[in-house]
Amino acid sequence: MLDPIHPWGRPLRRQLAADVLARVASDPWELEGYYRVRRAIFAEEQQLFEQSDVDAHDTHATPIVATSQIAGMPDEVVGVVRIYETTPNVWYGGRLGVSREYRRRGAVGAALIFTAVSTAHAWDCQRFFATVQVQNVRYFEHNHFRQLERIELCGRPHALMEADLASFPPCPRARAAESSRRAA
Repeated sequence: MLDPIHPWGRPLRRQLAADVLARVASDPWELEGYYRVRRAIFAEEQQLFEQSDVDAHDTHATPIVATSQIAGMPDEVVGVVRIYETTPNVWYGGRLGVSREYRRRGAVGAALIFTAVSTAHAWDCQRFFATVQVQNVRYFEHNHFRQLERIELCGRPHALMEADLASFPPCPRARAAESSRRAA
């Protein structure tokens, strides 16, 4: 079904979908959207991978999605990131991406970064790292990361960066979910 058209010619749905919420993905439609957005960005657009960017980290990573909201209800997945623990208390974030039509809203990436780091922080993270494409280093610096070193991944220049955990208080929902999970 096509989006309704506003009198000025732009899809009405995009104009209304101004609110974005980032959270850990759990519903099947969120997970499907999570992988769809990743494939669109990393395989199709950037051509970092031939068909899929799925790797071994996905078996234990926590997927986080940003969803557009219409009238307070989730509409579609518009951004993604994953987090995973590599050694006790050391976490990584990766595969952060925002759908093309939402990139001009810098808040989507910031919401994903905040949710990723504050979720890991709630789960006893002591250090949080991210490998970031060099063109995005300044954006991450504005979001409380510092560059540690330049590296190469997938044949492209990246930076290894570390989050300032003091800027990301532990997420209360993530802390409650982790307590429930450990008790089970």
